[in-house]
Amino acid sequence: MHLKGCGGGGCLRAQITSAMSSAAGPDLAEAPEERCFLSTAEAAALERELLEDYRFGRQQLVEWCGHASAVAVTKVFPLPAHSRKQRTVLVVCGPEQNGAVGLVCARHLRVFEYEPTIFYPTRSLDPLHRDLTTQCEKMDIPFLSYLPTEVQLINNAYRLVVDAVLGPGVEPGKVGGPCMRALATLKLLSIPLVSLDIPSGWDPETGGDAEDGLRPDVLVSLAAPKQCAGRFSGRHHFVAGRFVPDDVRRKFALRLPGYTGTDCIAAL
Repeated sequence: MHLKGCGGGGCLRAQITSAMSSAAGPDLAEAPEERCFLSTAEAAALERELLEDYRFGRQQLVEWCGHASAVAVTKVFPLPAHSRKQRTVLVVCGPEQNGAVGLVCARHLRVFEYEPTIFYPTRSLDPLHRDLTTQCEKMDIPFLSYLPTEVQLINNAYRLVVDAVLGPGVEPGKVGGPCMRALATLKLLSIPLVSLDIPSGWDPETGGDAEDGLRPDVLVSLAAPKQCAGRFSGRHHFVAGRFVPDDVRRKFALRLPGYTGTDCIAAL
């Protein structure tokens, strides 16, 4: 899927910095061409810019991303007038930052009157994760003690699954066996899958494992799409990055969609 405003061949990641010199005048440097995707290093640099220069807090960024992810779920899977089954959502969280976003997403889904359940097999000791977990528990969101290996049980119990297991820069082998077994189960489900930032297990640069890995129906890119999003072929792609200031967007030469009204997400 290509982003709006990009040519048919997709966005070329270009940074043109060649100088034109002449005896008659000073060097002229061309501005970087706008692009749609960020590399892993660029995404980390953008986050540092927000944290260090703008002094946004990590919890603040996680909250914005989690809220926007929940809003994206409501856009694609609106609540029906009846049917309890259609309100149920399984949110699978990992121990890194994407898992924190998943916990916030689950909390907001509860506020939006969905019925989320969380599977969080490898809990982080990070104080932020612990606070977010407490908030979910206080709001009576159930936590599964294990994920059934019989996929039909999951298909029957939930309307959709939110994948918040891995994010860019997180190596699958470092999150532990329970998370990897959960991903193996998610690959087999027939209900819709919503991945946050990148589909868990994909190489964030190349999209490697896109064919044999998770095949989400919905992708919610956080801040800006990562390079692997160019290989996403699901039904809906959103960007949740309205909090990125214009000068940061220009600094990273990002071509991002416009947001409508007070929306916190935009469809790509």
